[in-house]
Amino acid sequence: MVQIREFTVSDTDEIVRLDKFLSANMPEFSRSEIQKFNVKRQNGSDVKFSEKIRIGDVFVVEIPDAQTEIATDNISTDFDLDILFEDDDIIVINKPRGVVMYPSAGNKTGTLVQNILAHTHLSALGGNVRPGVVHRLDKDTSGVMVFAKSDAAFRGLVKIFSEHDLTRKYIAFVWGIPNWEEADITGNIARSSRNRQKMTMVKSGGKPAHTEVSVVNAWSRAGVSQMRCTLFTGRTHQIRVHLSAHGFPVLCDPLYGRGSAKLGTVKDPDLLEFLKEHDGQMLHAEVLEFVHPVTGKKMKFKAKMPDDMMELKYILEEI
Repeated sequence: MVQIREFTVSDTDEIVRLDKFLSANMPEFSRSEIQKFNVKRQNGSDVKFSEKIRIGDVFVVEIPDAQTEIATDNISTDFDLDILFEDDDIIVINKPRGVVMYPSAGNKTGTLVQNILAHTHLSALGGNVRPGVVHRLDKDTSGVMVFAKSDAAFRGLVKIFSEHDLTRKYIAFVWGIPNWEEADITGNIARSSRNRQKMTMVKSGGKPAHTEVSVVNAWSRAGVSQMRCTLFTGRTHQIRVHLSAHGFPVLCDPLYGRGSAKLGTVKDPDLLEFLKEHDGQMLHAEVLEFVHPVTGKKMKFKAKMPDDMMELKYILEEI
């Protein structure tokens, strides 16, 4: 069975090669995988992946069902899975901090996908390396994730995430004390031209991004706040970029946290020791709500903060 998806280039899209545009809109597939798909214009004419897109272009993508078996000879059981829910179609996991999503050049074993495969099967539609994967969390971000076990669930979840028809809430500990309780942060995000590992806010091009932020706690003596962030879009590093750009970088964030400049302001020895010992951003995917892609039932999952974030909160409350 072939899955058909259609994409229209809008005036907010970055004008890039077709394969890069499709890769940004189908993050569950690599660019090399996308180049194997059958892609045509809406009128049926052929296209080249190397050609540049134009505003108003409409592309139809045919995605065939995976024909290869998922490689299960590389499964691992490096850590115990924190399973929040599981049925025949999906599995919901509380991802630990410090764990990579799936195997890559620098991470051959110990990934989340490999540990899930040691427990159960996942949909092959995600490909041999990323079976069942419909969204991602950075290595050092913990929290709720859903994976597809059946092909029907995979297709349904891809649609849910691509249309942002779900609720995602994160907890972040950040530098700074805001003079507001709630804020809407909007601004397009694109890859930085100076550092390809980073994303940045741009005035033109990129992808529109929207984050709603509320202050949960504020510790003025430490100059640190705890925020709850609700995503209305799902751009790479969105929360980290939006908060940093507005003067509230996430603690211990190696890319956007400005840690070296901030550490000199820390007077409390326990807080200083904690910040020096941690190099992964204090960001946690707390809540995930969506409609079950097969049963249609409303689902809501909440994962408590990991131990290190709980320790950080305890230190802050003692200052």
